[in-house]
Amino acid sequence: MAGELALMVRQAATLFRLDGAGRLLAVNEPGGPTAPRLFIGRTIEGTLWHCRHDLPAPLVAEIDALLAAEPPPADLRDPLRCEGRLRAILAAHAPIASVWSGPAWWCPEGIVAPRPVEAVRLTDGAALRAHFPGWARDFATSQPCCAVLDGEEAVAVCCSSRWSNIAAEAGADTLERYRGRGYAAATVAAWVAAVRATGRLPLYSTSWDNVASQGVARTLGLVLYGADLSFT
Repeated sequence: MAGELALMVRQAATLFRLDGAGRLLAVNEPGGPTAPRLFIGRTIEGTLWHCRHDLPAPLVAEIDALLAAEPPPADLRDPLRCEGRLRAILAAHAPIASVWSGPAWWCPEGIVAPRPVEAVRLTDGAALRAHFPGWARDFATSQPCCAVLDGEEAVAVCCSSRWSNIAAEAGADTLERYRGRGYAAATVAAWVAAVRATGRLPLYSTSWDNVASQGVARTLGLVLYGADLSFT
């Protein structure tokens, strides 16, 4: 498997549409939502970052200089040493509307959910319409999509929230009344197998405050390789 920094390169190229200079053009989703102004991928091997394509050159140069001098983190939860300065630079350009951060894992081959729960690969979006209308709407661009069914309706789902030629990023959800039964782990495990069958690398990330999602990663034995931080 590639090193942590190489994995972060793959993730960034899957999460976003980049121009030839490595600048962020848009979020890699249908409709191309606006990208954050700055995406930072941190690993113990080093730091990767991408600025949005419309940021002024002097601002990008300041950001580049700060992050080039940033040492690798001893702990991925540790804040950037230059974070205060980065925030000040970005805020001087425009108010910071949102900040997102969280851990990122890659998914090994052969992972199995610990509970014997059946998750199936969906061939159409009909089972998603009742409880996951967003996934049903984007079904064609979210493949593969795996679910646990109750009757004919999906109650837990894992689809490709973003994908590229080299990797796919998981997007998972379980109806609240069905949580705690191992359904999320079952859908993610099925999705990982389906993604690997396409020749892509399955990736999984979440926010630091999403304890349940981090629990799924631990349950399945996913491998932590980095942490994402973005400023909009």
